[in-house]
Amino acid sequence: MATTDLIELLADGNFRSGQDLALGLGVSRTAIWKQVNKLTDELGLEVESVRGRGYRIAGGLDLLDAERVLAGLGDRPAALLNRLCIHQTIDSTNSEALRQAQQACPAGYVCTAEQQTAGRGRRGRRWISPFASNIYLSVLWEYEQGAAALEGLSLAVGVAVADALGDVGIDAVQLKWPNDILHNGAKLGGVLLEMVGDTSGRCQVVVGVGLNVKMSKTAAAAIDQAWTDADAIASPGSALTRNALLSALLNRLLPLLADFEQQGFSCWRDQWQARDAFAGRRVVLDTGSKKLAGTARGVNERGALLLATTAGVQAVYGGEISVRLEN
Repeated sequence: MATTDLIELLADGNFRSGQDLALGLGVSRTAIWKQVNKLTDELGLEVESVRGRGYRIAGGLDLLDAERVLAGLGDRPAALLNRLCIHQTIDSTNSEALRQAQQACPAGYVCTAEQQTAGRGRRGRRWISPFASNIYLSVLWEYEQGAAALEGLSLAVGVAVADALGDVGIDAVQLKWPNDILHNGAKLGGVLLEMVGDTSGRCQVVVGVGLNVKMSKTAAAAIDQAWTDADAIASPGSALTRNALLSALLNRLLPLLADFEQQGFSCWRDQWQARDAFAGRRVVLDTGSKKLAGTARGVNERGALLLATTAGVQAVYGGEISVRLEN
C-alpha cells in the first residue's frame, strides 16, 4: 500500500474508520495504523485519531491533479507544454528540472510537487515546503543566445506570477527586486532561475516559482521574515484551489518563456515598475561585502536596479544582493 492511496482517502477531511480504510485498501488495520504514523512522521500531516470514529485530516487536503490543471490551460499554453509531472515528495522541483535538462529534455517540461524535502531559494536559503500546502513549480525552457538573452527574465517572471495571481482574484501584488513576490510588504513567494549549458550559446533555463497558498503556522515557524499566503489575501468567498492557481501560472509563464528571447525585458519593464514595492523609497543594498544606501528608482532596460546615491544613479545588476528598506 502506497501512502498516496491513504492520502487520497483522507483528503476530503472526513472521518474514516480503520476498518473501512483497511477494507478499501486491502490491508490490515495494523498496516493502516503504521501508514498513518508515516503520514505524520515523514510528511508532517496532522492526522486526527478518535476512538469510535477513526482517522481524518482536519480541513482536508487540496491535492494537485494533472487533469484539473490541464483542463484550466488556454490553447497556446497547452500547446507549449511538453510534459507535466506531479510528484508527491521530491528533493526540489528545480533540481529535478535540472536533472531533466542534463538528459536533453525539451523545452516545456513542468515539474511540481506536493512537498519538497530540500527546497531552496536564493543564496542557498531553505524554502519551507510543507505537504499539499503551497505551489512548488519549475519550468524548463531552452534558448539559443545564452545568458545575454536572459537579462531581466526573473523580473518578467515576477510580473507573470503577479498577473496569474490577479487572474484568480488576488490583487495588489507587488514585486521586490530582484525576485520576491509581496503583498502589503509580506513575502508571498519568490522566483529562482538556474541555467545550464553554453553561457554564450544554446542553454537551458529552469524557472522556479514558489508561492505560499495555505501555510500552517507550524510550518511557517522557521520563516525569518514577514510572510503571507494566498488563502489569507484571496477575495472574500473565493474558492481558490491549488490546481486553479497552477493553471493560471502556466497560462502566464509558458507564453512568456516562449517569447522572451525575441521580446526581451523591455516590453515587461513598465509592468514591473508599476508593481515595484520600493519605488522612490530609501533602501540599503547589502552585497555581503559592503552596503550601499540610496533611493530606488526602478530598473533599466536590462533589469538592473537603479539606485540614486550621492555619487549619482548607479545600475546594480544581479548577484548576491538583497534589498532592505533603510531604517
